[in-house]
Amino acid sequence: MENLRPIQIIKAYNNRDKINSILKGLCLGLFYCLVSISCGESPASTNAEKQDSSATAAESASSDPSGKVIMAIFAHPDDESTVAPILSRYVREGAKVHLVICTDGRLGVNDFTDHEAGEGLVAMRKEEMKCAAEKLGVELIHLDYHDQLRAAEGYDGHIPHVRALIKEVHQLVTDLKPDVIITWGPDGGSNHLDHRLIGATATSVYLSKIWDKNPSLYYVGRPSQSMDDEESIILRGVDESYLTTQITFTDDDLEAAIASLSCHVSQVQVDRVRERMEGRYGKDKLIYLRKFVGPQSSSDSVF
Repeated sequence: MENLRPIQIIKAYNNRDKINSILKGLCLGLFYCLVSISCGESPASTNAEKQDSSATAAESASSDPSGKVIMAIFAHPDDESTVAPILSRYVREGAKVHLVICTDGRLGVNDFTDHEAGEGLVAMRKEEMKCAAEKLGVELIHLDYHDQLRAAEGYDGHIPHVRALIKEVHQLVTDLKPDVIITWGPDGGSNHLDHRLIGATATSVYLSKIWDKNPSLYYVGRPSQSMDDEESIILRGVDESYLTTQITFTDDDLEAAIASLSCHVSQVQVDRVRERMEGRYGKDKLIYLRKFVGPQSSSDSVF
């Protein structure tokens, strides 16, 4: 103050309260900045990080399976073993899981049993399928379509059979209102005719309309990178970059899957089921899915 004139001193004195208020505000602001920096948080990023945190919380809530509905649709009794561990997981976590098996298994003969194709095998496989579903805790819907969907009967046998299947699956989606549909991809896992037709049926139904409760559609896949020979990659491989949904499961889920597959005594050698299932999923305990992603915009060109 020593260089100020008297009138300036008076004005400064009269403005003392304002100056103190400003200084307090500056000190308080500096304090909050120092606290934010010491916590690893820059003031400019605080709001953005809070928004990110809210988005993460919302995403976590949306991924909670409790109360959600899953519809897994496959061809034959025992096809469910492809995804059995994650069906067990989602049941355990509170989802309602409907397992739709489309064919009756009448042609499921093999080299290690003496069962004959036909109605006797149908009856056996229906009971095996009930056992398998019970081990997983899923709700079973077992349809009555013939293996190979009567393809051997030509157009007049096959087409009415397939069209009836498409309509029935459409009605199931209407009634069950699933949040998620899981099925075979275009490779069908083993290129089996029935597998590929069931995957195509589920896809056809999914694409037929915009559903009120629009489900997510997932295809089961096996990474090409996990295959040793070029022929397997060509026939049934899916590059891992497409398999962006990778679902883990627990040892208990694997045990449930092993118990479930062991029910299919007409189709598997029970003493080798554990080796088969552990070999399929490896140490990582992962099941790979490819999500169907529809177009995001319209275009007037294919390029």
